[in-house]
Amino acid sequence: MAKRAVNITRNVEVASHVRLCNNPWSRFWGLMNKPGLPEGHGIWIVPCSQIHSCFMRFRFDAIFMDKQGTVLHLEEKMKPWGLSKMIWKARAVLELDGGVIAKTGTGVGDVIELRDE
Repeated sequence: MAKRAVNITRNVEVASHVRLCNNPWSRFWGLMNKPGLPEGHGIWIVPCSQIHSCFMRFRFDAIFMDKQGTVLHLEEKMKPWGLSKMIWKARAVLELDGGVIAKTGTGVGDVIELRDE
């Protein structure tokens, strides 16, 4: 079943098609070797408190959240071959096309919710 991510603090959809990566294999592969993310698409990685962009071909945004979905940290337009800092209290990371954080006005303290479509 397809999922969507909604910033309930700002009442805005962050992604309309979200793939859940909740097992070791899907978390490992994430966005590696993908040509990009179509508009409105993203991946929700859980559990996760740090990400890398090795083998990535494009810039992307990442939203780090605790288990309640509260935004703890933002990485905007992360470059290929990078490493985020460790966000110790993070439980999940939502990776999106670069520019989505700015477009939606998402900020630290907002709450993101993963919903069934």
